[in-house]
Amino acid sequence: MHEPFTRKNFLRLTAGAALAPAAGAALGAVPAAAADGPSGPGWGQVGDILRRTQPPHFPARDFPITRYGAIADGGTDATAAIRTAIEACHRAGGGRVVVPAGTFLTGAIHLRSNVNLHVSEGATLLFSADPAQYLPVVLTRFEGVECMNYSPLIYARDCENIAVTGTGTLDGQATWETWWSWVGPSSNDAKALHAMAEDGVPVEDRVFGTGHFLRAAFIETYSCRNVLIDGVKIVRSPFWEIHPVRSRNITVRGVHIDSRGPNNDGIDPECSQYVVIRGCTFDCGDDCIAIKSGRGTDGLRVNVPSENILIEDCTMNVRYGAITIGSEMTGGVRNVFVRNCTIGSPNLYFGLYIKTNSVRGGYAENIYLNNLRISNLTKEVASCDFYRSEGDIGPLTPRVRNVELRNVTVDHARGAFFAQGYPRSPIQDFRLIDCDFTVDRASTIRDVDLSFQNFTVNGQLITDPAQLL
Repeated sequence: MHEPFTRKNFLRLTAGAALAPAAGAALGAVPAAAADGPSGPGWGQVGDILRRTQPPHFPARDFPITRYGAIADGGTDATAAIRTAIEACHRAGGGRVVVPAGTFLTGAIHLRSNVNLHVSEGATLLFSADPAQYLPVVLTRFEGVECMNYSPLIYARDCENIAVTGTGTLDGQATWETWWSWVGPSSNDAKALHAMAEDGVPVEDRVFGTGHFLRAAFIETYSCRNVLIDGVKIVRSPFWEIHPVRSRNITVRGVHIDSRGPNNDGIDPECSQYVVIRGCTFDCGDDCIAIKSGRGTDGLRVNVPSENILIEDCTMNVRYGAITIGSEMTGGVRNVFVRNCTIGSPNLYFGLYIKTNSVRGGYAENIYLNNLRISNLTKEVASCDFYRSEGDIGPLTPRVRNVELRNVTVDHARGAFFAQGYPRSPIQDFRLIDCDFTVDRASTIRDVDLSFQNFTVNGQLITDPAQLL
């Protein structure tokens, strides 16, 4: 029987191994697989990530949703027809559930193993804005805490070999008159959920849904393996767009996210391993890619990191962090590789944004960025401030180490760094190699171990952090 997860036990655990990486990958040790590669130390691990992250394949069988009664008029509810097509495909051993050209109104779609939901060119899945269409509640997470809540618009749990593909559009129909208006009322529900987690309330008893205001993600895979999201365009999402949770072998490629509502993160791998994000475009209402691993007491209870993640050939335009770690990162994040991306616009804040403090805790280590072109940022190129948000009032001590920016060119940013560790936990081994920044103002740097090799700011070679202040 598991020990009850009370506040007392939570505080006790924070003093020990619950905050450390898993055995064999202790904080402070670069993984054995992270040998030198063509882009510098650490990049040798990318080959292993690519070998282990392979998209699923499906039998050559099609199940058009129109065969099961779906009508492409944008007003007739096709939920039952899509569900029937998915069941038929699953029972047959897998294949494609095809959404042909036209607009199909639907509620929640629940995938099954070996099913590829294929949204064809000229097709739109128009998701209802009626919350009742996303009941009954399912196991999900809200901002890093497990609960029973409205179903994500496209949801899978305990599945393998699943996909959402095609060049069509997924339209969540969120507006300020529907889902986005919940951003204010959700505050009380979020506080209630966090209190439940702290008090050790079992997840199955943390029931929200009807009468509550916790928005659901657009696409969420929960405890799934072998997942592909390929080619679709996502617009008007209620909340986070693509949210793999406790999932493994995830490929997201060629996706265009254009959804600028509140908390409309682009892709949020959470407690997930072996993730490849390639060739995607982000015009988001929040962070473009935010890597997470649970929050606070619940993050310690689950204690699963996000790790072995490759991000490449992406374009990140809007809005907060381009590459973000946190702020729900209590379980830790490690082995993140970002290369060959184009970043920036007058509406993008940060390049690399690591968000934690002593309330969130966790660790971020082995973070490598290479060959990035940043055109414009309204804030800093790299931000890691342990005093952000709640500040230093919690029982957890965050750790950040082994972060490298190599071959990063910045045409314009407000500043190079806003980085503050704690005296008891300085940010360690943060390196700039072959980088050239143009910035408007001095940096904020405190309790950070910075080193430079061929790093210029506004045409000046930087050899000492004091030159940036």
